[in-house]
Amino acid sequence: MKRIVVISTSLRRNSNSDALADRFIEGAVSAGNEVEKISLVGKNIQFCKGCMACQKLKKCIIDDDVNDMMSKVIEAEVVVWATPVYYYEMSGQMKTLIDRMNAMYSQDYKFREIYLLTTAAEDEPEVPKRVEAGLTGWIDCYPKSHLAGTLFCGGVDAPREIEGNRKLQEAYELGRNV
Repeated sequence: MKRIVVISTSLRRNSNSDALADRFIEGAVSAGNEVEKISLVGKNIQFCKGCMACQKLKKCIIDDDVNDMMSKVIEAEVVVWATPVYYYEMSGQMKTLIDRMNAMYSQDYKFREIYLLTTAAEDEPEVPKRVEAGLTGWIDCYPKSHLAGTLFCGGVDAPREIEGNRKLQEAYELGRNV
């Protein structure tokens, strides 16, 4: 059994990326894993101020929802990011959260596997690669971890692929095989 944290970064309830996250969770739970979902809907996440106090304090000095989320990510063995793609890159709220997780950099962390679930209106091959490149910057700061899997659903048919269950089944299988 693995402890998994799934971070759904869409601010729209029942979004396509959130549907992939939920289906991944179903697969992971069916395989006997312990899963916690963190949705950014309604969360207070302020911008990083670059003060670097977090490196000494092991937490951010900003009083919002990020420290609680970080404590869950540090203890997870698997971290799953689910994001809509805006302008060929991860959502701004995902990037803001990644920036704010700077306090984790100097701490011991348990996660080894990182997964990425993305949805976009575009379906060009470079779309998921650009999001992966952005996330890789975060992963590189945690050398005991690696990108273990990705799932991309893009193009004008993306909502139909999700509604038609094809991508949802892929997300389920990805979660089941964690």
